[in-house]
Amino acid sequence: MSHEAIALFMFSTMMVLLFTGQRVFGAIGAVAAIAAVALYGTGGVDIPFSAAMKLMKWYPLLTLPMFIFMGYVLSESRIADDLYRMFHVWMGPLNGGLAVGTILLMVLISAMNGLSVAGMAIGATIALPELLRRGYDKRMVTGVVQAGSSLGILVPPSVVLVLYAMIARQPVGQLWLAGVVPGLMMAAMFVAYIVIRCRMNPALGPALPEAGRDLPRAEKLRLLRAGLLPLAIFAAMMVPFVNGWTSLVESSAIGALAAFLAAALKRRMTAEVFENSVRQTLGITCMFMWIILAALGFGAVFDGLGAVRAIESLFTEQWGLGPWTILILMQLSFILMGTFLDDTAMLVIVAPLYVPLVGALGFDLIWYGVLYTITTQIAYMTPPFGYNLFLMRAMAPPEITLGDIYRSIVPFVGVMVLALATIMAFPEIALWLPGYVYGN
Repeated sequence: MSHEAIALFMFSTMMVLLFTGQRVFGAIGAVAAIAAVALYGTGGVDIPFSAAMKLMKWYPLLTLPMFIFMGYVLSESRIADDLYRMFHVWMGPLNGGLAVGTILLMVLISAMNGLSVAGMAIGATIALPELLRRGYDKRMVTGVVQAGSSLGILVPPSVVLVLYAMIARQPVGQLWLAGVVPGLMMAAMFVAYIVIRCRMNPALGPALPEAGRDLPRAEKLRLLRAGLLPLAIFAAMMVPFVNGWTSLVESSAIGALAAFLAAALKRRMTAEVFENSVRQTLGITCMFMWIILAALGFGAVFDGLGAVRAIESLFTEQWGLGPWTILILMQLSFILMGTFLDDTAMLVIVAPLYVPLVGALGFDLIWYGVLYTITTQIAYMTPPFGYNLFLMRAMAPPEITLGDIYRSIVPFVGVMVLALATIMAFPEIALWLPGYVYGN
């Protein structure tokens, strides 16, 4: 059997295992381990061992539990509730103001947690019921929550970009900085769409009545201070890093400590909050470590077979495809896989193929990391089987049907496709900030 046939067999076997509902790391790791032993004999056991040692020696991985802990502390201590209350009062006078506030809430939640699921959960449980109660159109606000949650894996500290950095062997700090401008640009595009749509049809997002926003100035300022606390924590963490005063790992420790102190000062750091935060941090961190370990083992076997070189030759020499055509086909494959896989699984499955191929085609791997995150989120929200669509259905009130959820996301997917095309056409949108910071 040729090396190309073996690589194809490995890939197809892994896909079959994933379709059966097996855990991602189990399916990928099993295929890697069996292939290593079958191809290299007992010496093949050195491949997963080497991958484990590489993982344990990767110093930036220490940022993962720090940022996850920071996010869970701020979420469990209900500081996110303060954020929404602030936006509720300050943005309420505008048509669509609460929907705009929800997008801004999602940006800050992303900066607190780095997981899109966290933004979805908070938006669906805190923002969505309030928006519906205030007479907002149910389809529009359902789309707002889903679109806002997509910022979770793009705005730093993105947990998924940590995984991409490990697999693609790229600096985490540069990837995070590369996600800042595209993330804020996409949030601004969402806000612009909401404002324009609600100005054209005010019934979609009525302004908050005077009685609901008639609060004393002192109370408004108190809400503003409480709501800006997560932003202060983010600044305390990122400013020293951007200025070169601290390393990435040190900044992550500052963020975790600042979140803990903020919850303690607000007298919300109870034993239950601390235990829940630690348990969830441990669970998420271990999950990601197992996935990275499986991906490294699979990638080592796959690359050893020469599969990447064979696919590059197939695309460029036999089929005669240009670099941009190949890149667009890659993005379309992400959208297809997003109908049944999450972002982590997609990356782990295709990284051994796509990342080296992207580099061989002459594209920047930092820029491609941003394209990957945006494309996977588009895939999450593309009917009929988008991952986020069913997650939203599980969290939404009964009056919101699956049909409402499908229709709600169409304009926001259009906005995201426009953002993706803009970043593909102008790579400096993603590359300017890391170039500026690391250039200095």
